[in-house]
Amino acid sequence: MKRKVFVITMLISSLLMHTDYSIAGRIKRRKVKKLFKHSQLLNSHFTGFALYDLDNKKMVYAQNEDKYFTPASNTKLFTYYTCLKMLGDSIPALKYVIHGDSLIFWGTGDPSFLHSDLKGIKAFNFLKNSHKKLFFAAGNYTGDIYGDGWAWNDYNDYYQAEINELPVEDNVALLYADKNDSLQIQPAGLKKYLRLDSTYHPHSFRVRRDFVSNLFIYPVMPLPKKYRQEIPWKTSADLTVSLLQDTLKDTVRLITMPLTADAQTLYDEKADTVYKHMLQPSDNFIAEQLLLVCSSTRFKTLNADSVISYSKAHFLNDLPDAPQWVDGSGLSRQNLFTPRSIITLLCKILDEVKSDSLVHSLMPTGGIVGTIKKAYKTDNGQPFIWAKTGSLNNNYNQSGYFITRKGKRFAFSFMNNNFIQADSQVRDEMVKLITFLHDNY
Repeated sequence: MKRKVFVITMLISSLLMHTDYSIAGRIKRRKVKKLFKHSQLLNSHFTGFALYDLDNKKMVYAQNEDKYFTPASNTKLFTYYTCLKMLGDSIPALKYVIHGDSLIFWGTGDPSFLHSDLKGIKAFNFLKNSHKKLFFAAGNYTGDIYGDGWAWNDYNDYYQAEINELPVEDNVALLYADKNDSLQIQPAGLKKYLRLDSTYHPHSFRVRRDFVSNLFIYPVMPLPKKYRQEIPWKTSADLTVSLLQDTLKDTVRLITMPLTADAQTLYDEKADTVYKHMLQPSDNFIAEQLLLVCSSTRFKTLNADSVISYSKAHFLNDLPDAPQWVDGSGLSRQNLFTPRSIITLLCKILDEVKSDSLVHSLMPTGGIVGTIKKAYKTDNGQPFIWAKTGSLNNNYNQSGYFITRKGKRFAFSFMNNNFIQADSQVRDEMVKLITFLHDNY
């Protein structure tokens, strides 16, 4: 009799526990759904959302999760994962062979070479201290200077540097006012291309590069004391050689020679350092060049399309929805991903790295660093969200991870396309919703 009572009691307890859990689950979903339903702003445009419980491995709530959205810089998460799969712990900087007194080298696309922040100098020192005749073998990059679907009229803006096989100093010129209020350009080798143009009349002082050349023109108007502008230069093999000679203080000869089978690889910056500089400030240049670096490890030529196709076939073939992926940075509106595919990708990243804290350290961190530094507040000094942003005109997205006050771990993808309000309004509404989830679960 006692045994029957015990069994019945256990069955009832189990049933009650299961019922409580189910109700709690439904309440959670209902509350999230209610947040979206009552947001006039989020209902005024195309919104997609997917919230995934990382501990229980289940989708908590989803809205338009199977619809395709323009991801903008959320694309960099796909570039990051491809790099995790194809690169080691350091970035390949050069391919080279030594024949007698000659050193012949090919570019790998490495973005860190003399980069303004990364300051990769191992390849530089290798060339400078080789005491060999230096030959740059150009022509190994088979793509275009821009990605598919990039806006040509953004060529003068810092975020759209040209793509090439051996970038130097970010492929971007820095123009600034020196202490004597004179206009300067860096690298200094570009100063010969700087011209005053009395026919150029911008609203305020601004330098403009010619679309097809490296002629930089500036107007006849006072130079602001703290003037600073970054402009991509027009890349070419000849300019690369000229810049190398200026920095190395040595002769560099330009040749055409296919990559040889016996070429060795020289490594430079730590990969995680480069990934952080791509993800936190959302650096388009680094993202595009990293696809070429991946190409250098698998193919004889540098080609981003080949890497994307390879990644889709070998690393991303289990996504719920096939991605339409065309560039490394997300500058192209031809990129199309679904929120649930991004959730799968976020889980794959954690599985590959095997360290939440390491992944978090590379991502923009709410209230701390990167593109969401000012969007979120910390919780008593502790960050709770790590997410990649993605913005183009009329589009703003966030995808990443957050932890609730109760320690629950979530991945999320929050995508907003085709709105006419200011980005800040949409962002603030997203922040309000994610912060609510953090505070209450």
